Amino acid sequence: MKLADIRGKRIALAASGGLDSCTVTRWLADQGVEVVSITADIGQPDEDDIEDIGRRMLACGAVDSVILDLKSDLAEEAITMLLANAVYEGGYWNTTGLARHVTAQGILEEMQVRDIDVLAHGATGRGNDQVRFQLVANMLSPAVKVYAPWRDDAFLEHFGGRREMIAYCQARNLPITATQEKPYSTDANLLGLTHEAGKLEYLDVAADFIEPGMGVFPKDAPDRPETFSVTLEAGRPVLVNGEPVDAVSAIATANDVAGRHGVGIGIHTVENRFVGIKSRGVYESPGLALLGACYQYLLQQVLDRRSRRFYDSLSSVLAEQIYQGYYFDLSSQMIRGALSPVRKLAEGSLTVSVYKGSVTYQSSGAVAHSLYSSELSSMEAIGDYDHRDSEGFLNVLSVGAKALNASRQVNEGLTKN
Repeated sequence: MKLADIRGKRIALAASGGLDSCTVTRWLADQGVEVVSITADIGQPDEDDIEDIGRRMLACGAVDSVILDLKSDLAEEAITMLLANAVYEGGYWNTTGLARHVTAQGILEEMQVRDIDVLAHGATGRGNDQVRFQLVANMLSPAVKVYAPWRDDAFLEHFGGRREMIAYCQARNLPITATQEKPYSTDANLLGLTHEAGKLEYLDVAADFIEPGMGVFPKDAPDRPETFSVTLEAGRPVLVNGEPVDAVSAIATANDVAGRHGVGIGIHTVENRFVGIKSRGVYESPGLALLGACYQYLLQQVLDRRSRRFYDSLSSVLAEQIYQGYYFDLSSQMIRGALSPVRKLAEGSLTVSVYKGSVTYQSSGAVAHSLYSSELSSMEAIGDYDHRDSEGFLNVLSVGAKALNASRQVNEGLTKN
């Protein structure tokens, strides 16, 4: 869509209250567009008062402002992500990726109530968020049209990047916090923070200049470890440190404990964006890193080697699905369905120690579906396993191993000098 398509219309803007939202709202209002600002309350730790976003957007020219409480929705989806260990390219817990799906879904539902059929967003043409907003809208509400200013010539004629946007807002006294001097940008929600752009775009610059928003770097963590425990029932945390929790409070408590010990803080990743370019991100996801480790320790006891192999394949695929904007499609539904048996088996209590960025196993209990047996695995003369029973097993395996040599498939075997 172009500006000419929405002049004189009432549209919805997915508004974070940041630089992009303020700029886009003021610019569209000046062009004769009625902007309804819709903001998702997803537990942004950098917002002392979530209602202030609505006030900022009205000050920027929005005709109305709505705050949607989606914290529980995001936390519930995060439990599924934890169960799947859906970490993208080894380090990113998809905090923003998952939040965009939840945010877009909530906004589309509000748009339906208000009979608005155009969704605008401030995501740039170089990033992943534009894909997530577009695909979620197309999948869930195909009649909704998406307007992206960063893909509109009329907008690009005025704004080349952050510098022009900051100057525009400052000239109009709009309530932004971004400055020309700030060396990076941050996106925040209950699950974590993502830092990018500015000085972070240069790989010869270490990331330790950022100011963690959910904890401290490991080097600055206390010199004494802290114990953390979680009890899972049907794949869900029900107790954290002995206290009853729901999804939101489980993640919030884990954020507090992990953050002050530097767990999941300052994770540096150079990743592959969906649009085909590399980007550098520095991530904070303390609660997910801590709870994720607990889930992993429990699943080590529960999954046999065949289910483990299949589980690992599901983890990587779901992580990519979330990252690329496909969390609601058929393949993601299939993956979540395949995880249902794992959810039923994920029951038990885990105790770990957190210390200077690390999570160390301490003990587990009441793991009803554990396959581990100290008797079977013991090197002592206990249990029902007879070492001599392995003789026939190894004879069978030897047939295939010798056939590989005979068929010259094993690098010619060993030769004497």
